[in-house]
Amino acid sequence: MSKCDVVVGIQWGDEGKGKIVDYLAKDYDIVVRYQGGHNAGHTIVVDGKKVALHLIPSGILYDRCINLIGNGVVINIEAFFDEISQFKNIEGRVFVSPKAHLILPYHEIIDKFKERDSKRAIGTTCKGIGPAYIDKVGRTGFRVGDLLDPDIMIDRMKDYLKSIEFYSSIHNVSLPNIDELTLKIRDYSTRIKPFVKDTNEILWSAISKNKKILLEGAQGSMLDIDHGTYPFVTSSNTVSAGACIGSGISPSDIGDVIGIAKAYCTRVGKGYFPSEDFGSDGKRLQENGGEFGTTTGRARRCGWFDAVACKYAVRLNGVTSLSLMKLDVLDGFDSIKVCIGYKKNGIKVEGFPYSLDNIEPIYKEFSGFNGVFGVRKFDKLPKNAQEYILGLEDILGVKISMISTSPERDDLIKR
Repeated sequence: MSKCDVVVGIQWGDEGKGKIVDYLAKDYDIVVRYQGGHNAGHTIVVDGKKVALHLIPSGILYDRCINLIGNGVVINIEAFFDEISQFKNIEGRVFVSPKAHLILPYHEIIDKFKERDSKRAIGTTCKGIGPAYIDKVGRTGFRVGDLLDPDIMIDRMKDYLKSIEFYSSIHNVSLPNIDELTLKIRDYSTRIKPFVKDTNEILWSAISKNKKILLEGAQGSMLDIDHGTYPFVTSSNTVSAGACIGSGISPSDIGDVIGIAKAYCTRVGKGYFPSEDFGSDGKRLQENGGEFGTTTGRARRCGWFDAVACKYAVRLNGVTSLSLMKLDVLDGFDSIKVCIGYKKNGIKVEGFPYSLDNIEPIYKEFSGFNGVFGVRKFDKLPKNAQEYILGLEDILGVKISMISTSPERDDLIKR
C-alpha cells in the first residue's frame, strides 16, 4: 500500500511551503489541499516568473498531477474560478470535495465588520474564512455539494437569512438579499459541477493502487485552532493531523511529514511573536525577504528563528525531516540570533507554555555569513552557514534535508 506524505509549516505560516510542494509534486500523482481558504497563499518562482496560488494545490504546475481540494477547505467559488483561469489544460486535473464548505458573500461582510472592532480584531484577511468555519461548526453552513441542487439550497438560504436578520439590524450591516444570492447560487451551480467529485473515493482508489499522494495545508502550525497561539490563530487545524480530517484518509496512510520553516521567523496580523525584532534587523529581514503577503500584500512582522516554538511544532506534527527556507535572506548579517528559551518575570520557562503573555526570548548567537544566494550544494555554503544549519538540527532534534537559497524553484540543497 502507498503512503501519503504531508507538507506542513511549523511556524506562523508563509514559510515557503509552495516552493517545496512544487519541487516535490513532480514525483507525486495527486496533490491535496486539506484546510484553510483563499486567505493564505503560496508564491512559486519558475524561470523568474512568480505564480501566486491561494486555493489551488501547488501540483497544478505539473500536467501529470491530479489536484484535489478536500473537505476541510472552505471555498469561495469566485476566487476558485479567478485562480484557475490562469492555467491551461485543467480538465480532469482539478476536483473539489462536495463536503467542502462554501464561503458566501455574507461571510466576508461579517468578517470585515468584526475586524473593525479593535477589541475583537485579530488581524484576519477579511476573506470570510472565520465566519464560514463558524457556520460549519454551528451546522448552519452550506457545502459545495449543495450547489448541485440549487433550488433546495435557495430554499434553505431563505431560512438562513431570516435567522441572521438580527445581525443586520443590531450592527447596522447590509447583508445580501435572497435575490442577489439566488443569482449567484445558480451561476455557481452551473460553473462548479464539472469540478465536483467524491475526493474520498479518488484518494482511497489511488492508495489501493499504490499511487503517490502529497497533502499540503495553508497556514503554519502556530496558527492551529487547538495547538497554536490562541486566540491569534486561524479557524482550522493546520497541523499534520488535520491532513487526515481534511482529506478523508486515515492516520495509518500517513508516511513522511515534511516540516517547512524559514531560517528566521515572520507572522502577519496581531498575536504573540516572542522573537520579533523591532529594530533595524527586523526591517532588514523584511526588505531582504520581500516579506509581504501573497494574498493581501500586508507587510509581515519579522524576527529571529524561534527554536522553542519550532521544536514544539516538530514534535506536534511528527516531523520526519525539515526544509529550511530563505537562508539567503540572512546573507550579510554579522551576527544571527536563535531563540533557544523563554523567560517570564526573569524566570526561565520550561517547554512551550500555554500562554505567551509577557514572554521574553533567550537568545543564542551564531556568526554571520555571506555568499549563500543560489548555492546548490551543502559543502559549497560558507562555513558559518553550515554551522548555523547544523546548530539548528542539534537544537530541534530533526534532520534538515532541504535548504532553499533563492526564490527560484531549482535553488535547493538536498542532503
